Amino acid sequence: MRDVTIYEVGPRDGLQNESAIVPLDAKVEFVQRLVAAGLPVVEATSFVHPTWVPQLADAAELIERLGADPDSARPPGGHPVLVPNERGLDRALELGCQHIAIFGSATESFAQRNLNRSLDEQFAMFEPTVNRARAAGLDVRAYVSMCFGDPWEGDVPIAQVVEVGKRLFDLGASQLSLGDTIGVGTAGHVGDLLTAFNDAGLPDDVLAVHFHDTYGQALANAYAAWQHGVRTFDASAGGLGGCPYAESATGNLATEDLVWMFRGLGVETGVDLEALVATSLWMAGVLGRPSPSRVVTALG
Repeated sequence: MRDVTIYEVGPRDGLQNESAIVPLDAKVEFVQRLVAAGLPVVEATSFVHPTWVPQLADAAELIERLGADPDSARPPGGHPVLVPNERGLDRALELGCQHIAIFGSATESFAQRNLNRSLDEQFAMFEPTVNRARAAGLDVRAYVSMCFGDPWEGDVPIAQVVEVGKRLFDLGASQLSLGDTIGVGTAGHVGDLLTAFNDAGLPDDVLAVHFHDTYGQALANAYAAWQHGVRTFDASAGGLGGCPYAESATGNLATEDLVWMFRGLGVETGVDLEALVATSLWMAGVLGRPSPSRVVTALG
């Protein structure tokens, strides 16, 4: 019974930004503990080339381990994985993944740095990946990054974000996640962007939001999105994460902080907050540093 869906990205978006390599056993336990705490969706990893993100070089082994244990807690349909291109999709298909995500950019600068493609070329790269995934019966999520600001270009026009997001969604995605990659968004900006997507034909039920907390605005932005009508929120246990291609990006919105806010609003998340806090404290021990989550600090 949930009023909102929290899309947990800690094992992928959180751990990909760590300087140290987290052991495979710890990653397996992390995902399993998150699912056991009631997170309905836990994005497990990314099939990106290890040269670019060595922290996730064990992606195939992780998926195999998660699927091999018949007693392992996992959501129906398995865990989503990020695939950058058709090679990544090949690995996802080989391992029986049923949910994938692609990761596009709303700006030229980040498309070049993250994808080695121009803003327009990214669609040609993603189209065959999405077509093949859909033909194989997979569900596809589309991320669009730099929706609120870009470290090289500054402010990003709302019309540009909507055009890019709609083109990514129209490739065949079931959901579009709007990312404040460097954490510069504010509540008013969130409302304006969501309204613009609605006006472009994308209703709230196909939109998700993904906030970073660089300026301490992630929770306020999530509240603004909830008030607007969005019901899917990306978050990272313990506030882990950043972006390996954008140095100004700090941690994601902490899942615990989001759950605490919704609890106060009487909004059901289905998440056991105490179990989640315990999981983030455990992962903080694995990483050897405290969690930046305010709720983890307060309850831990």
